[in-house]
Amino acid sequence: MRIAVYERYGPPEVLHLQEAVDPEIGTNEVLVRVEATTVGPSDSAGRSGTPRFARLFFGLAKPKHPVLGSDFAGVVERVGDGVTSFATGDRVFGTLAPAMGAHAELVCIAEDAPIVHIPARLGAAEAVATVDGFLTALPFLRDLAAVAPGQVVLVNGASGTVGSATVQLAKHFGATVVGVCSAANAPLVTSLGADRVIDYAHEDFTEARGAYDVIFDAVGKRSFGAARRALAPHGIYLTTVPSAAIMMQWPLTRWFSRGRRAAIAFTGLRDIRLKAADLALLVELIESGEIVPVIDRVVAFDRMAEAHRRVDTGHKVGSVVVAVSPAAPRVASPAASPSAKAAS
Repeated sequence: MRIAVYERYGPPEVLHLQEAVDPEIGTNEVLVRVEATTVGPSDSAGRSGTPRFARLFFGLAKPKHPVLGSDFAGVVERVGDGVTSFATGDRVFGTLAPAMGAHAELVCIAEDAPIVHIPARLGAAEAVATVDGFLTALPFLRDLAAVAPGQVVLVNGASGTVGSATVQLAKHFGATVVGVCSAANAPLVTSLGADRVIDYAHEDFTEARGAYDVIFDAVGKRSFGAARRALAPHGIYLTTVPSAAIMMQWPLTRWFSRGRRAAIAFTGLRDIRLKAADLALLVELIESGEIVPVIDRVVAFDRMAEAHRRVDTGHKVGSVVVAVSPAAPRVASPAASPSAKAAS
């Protein structure tokens, strides 16, 4: 099989394809031929080695995970003798997180890990884009913030991978949603269910006083200190982007911020059974039409560096998908992914 690898930290050009031995499967494992995977901020951090604390996970001096990527969608190639939920030829998607190695033509995953059948309405590219954002956003909104009907949720970075998922899930939980993005992306965010959209170039959402029950900073651009006054009493600031400041503020805000608090969660480190259950829930929401994945573009496997360059801009709209095989670029419904671009 082919894998995308890197031996040193650096720009996207450090990535290259090479041949590798096919993985062997155990009794309760599933071997998947990958049609599509994604490149996200964690892959960019792993490749570049920045911010520096990322090297605590990826390797201090040089990468210890030569193959990046956690999310995948494809077709079951083979199953172990003890597998009962999947069979050769099944269309599946899932995640290896917190492990990596999905930037490859084949991945091996346990049957009880986060892996489910792809809904009939989705192609592989859309399926893997669902994992990329929704599986992160769901525990933030449901478990940390306990979002409920009547609350007002602001999403900073509402057109990104996690942001676009957050807008839709917050609506699913009955909240009023305010999205922050560029004017160019406002129509997309509105189509995803946002009740109001703020153009960050012309309005600073932090100037509102006590307006939001939840502020979800999906891009890590505004600190808790800057956003605190915009939170309602007992409001919560959430972010997916760890920083030294938020790591220090997180435990202190419960006592020193007049009921307002900050929180961060490393959702990829959760128990695989919890992630598997969440993935099954997301399939139900997809099949009911409540959520749709958003795809920025689909890039061919041999242009992996291009996918990383796009992520590095910080301006992607939805997920950057990599087509590992020719089948991946199929989009089941243009309306489901209005910003999708074909593989090139």
